[in-house]
Amino acid sequence: MKKKNLMGLVLAGVLAFAPAASVCAEESQETLVYGSGDYTRINPAMDEHGEINILIFNGLTAHDGDNQVVPGLAESWDFDEETCTYTFHLAENVKWHDGEPFTAEDVKFTIEAIMDPENGSENAPNYEDVEEITVIDDHTVSFKLDAPNVAFLDYMTMAVLPKHLLEGEDMQTSDFFRNPVGTGPYKLESWEEGQAITLVKNEEYFKGEPNIDTVVFKIVTDDNAKALQLKSGELDLALLTPKDAATFADDEAYTCYDMKTSDYRGILFNFWNEYWQKNRDLIPAVCYGIDRDAIIDAVLLGQGMPAYGPLQRNIYNNEDVEHYDYDPEKAKAVLEEAGCELGDDGFYYRDGEKVGFVISVGAGDQVRVDIAQIAAQQLQQIGMDVTIEIPAQVDWGGQMAYLIGWGSPFDADDHTYKVFGTDKGANYSGYSNELVDQYLTEARQSDDPEVRKEAYDKFQVELANDPAYAFICYIDANYVADADIQGIDPDTIMGHHGVGIFWNVADWTIQ
Repeated sequence: MKKKNLMGLVLAGVLAFAPAASVCAEESQETLVYGSGDYTRINPAMDEHGEINILIFNGLTAHDGDNQVVPGLAESWDFDEETCTYTFHLAENVKWHDGEPFTAEDVKFTIEAIMDPENGSENAPNYEDVEEITVIDDHTVSFKLDAPNVAFLDYMTMAVLPKHLLEGEDMQTSDFFRNPVGTGPYKLESWEEGQAITLVKNEEYFKGEPNIDTVVFKIVTDDNAKALQLKSGELDLALLTPKDAATFADDEAYTCYDMKTSDYRGILFNFWNEYWQKNRDLIPAVCYGIDRDAIIDAVLLGQGMPAYGPLQRNIYNNEDVEHYDYDPEKAKAVLEEAGCELGDDGFYYRDGEKVGFVISVGAGDQVRVDIAQIAAQQLQQIGMDVTIEIPAQVDWGGQMAYLIGWGSPFDADDHTYKVFGTDKGANYSGYSNELVDQYLTEARQSDDPEVRKEAYDKFQVELANDPAYAFICYIDANYVADADIQGIDPDTIMGHHGVGIFWNVADWTIQ
């Protein structure tokens, strides 16, 4: 671990026959191998998240270990309240990985590409208030908004892309996203499809040269395989299931990081599907029929907490909304009040059709699979014929339901406005509620904490009255690392999919 060659065990046999000087040079390289999910592209402008993005790219702003906004590519910024204009003053010593200078034109190009509806970016709702982007000079750029957006500085953590490599390219299909060039602490060296993405340190990084020479994102799509490869030494760091992480707890060769997250799991109902257009009034029965504590104990080994809404780890959480605590009798009462009748087979029927649905779960995520299986069993016990499937690809428009995960440790606007707002970029359920739209808009347009609190309180009440999801639980992020890795911040609250651990990767060391 301390001195690992670039390809680990794969190259060991080859190097045994190499000249001694070559072996020493290779072994002097410090390499960290991370167990990663697969990537088909690295496209932070179009895709909602990706753990690797922060190693390759920078935004104008960044988040520190407390998830507060700090300078990134912008050294400072001003806000003119009268004109609702942000002006960013950019660092002047920044170069792209190909040696070209970074300028304000790159910033303008990136945000305009995200805003362009033809590009279909999931991130577009974050910038819908931008009225005009002005390049004042190479190192100064301004954004005039047509309405206040208090989360704007958070959203300027968006990775900036190089105009000179992407201008005129298709922002969804360009080869650039298989060979990305950024300004970040690491740059792409190689990409073996389905196997590994190898990054080497950017020696000219404007914030200082990273300590670790090479970071390999080894593609391991199966959660159980990550634990096995960590034990065998093939991986140095991985996000594991709680059950797998527990097996490392007493081993001094590893450090276990049980990190809090804002990452929740729940059942997304697909309102484009005819079933929920007919049976939307049965959703409260689903919410009452799930024993969240039992799922947390069985799947998460007690780590995490029951979920009733999207803002429980946010300062604007409303504790007083309907929690839909486990109440099987109340769930049955909802079904019966809606005209459902219990059949001889133990399932309810409505208008001659059995009440039930299929929960789709993404392949490879064992925690989600286990959560969905137990939830389905619990709902069967209240008379709903619920099963799960693990499709090869997610069919957002066609499926009945999905075991969803979202969450942001940042401003409350993040992962609410674009997830629950009508026709927004990350609204994969087709959910639409005029009051929800109204309250989310009111909250993003005020920097008064009291105004925002009132708006988010109302949003959460309305979302509970008309659920988009059956919220189940918030999960912890169980990272396990080789004990030689130093610098991981154990107190940072992680985001969706545990994203965030690499926020200070340039400062990590290997003992």
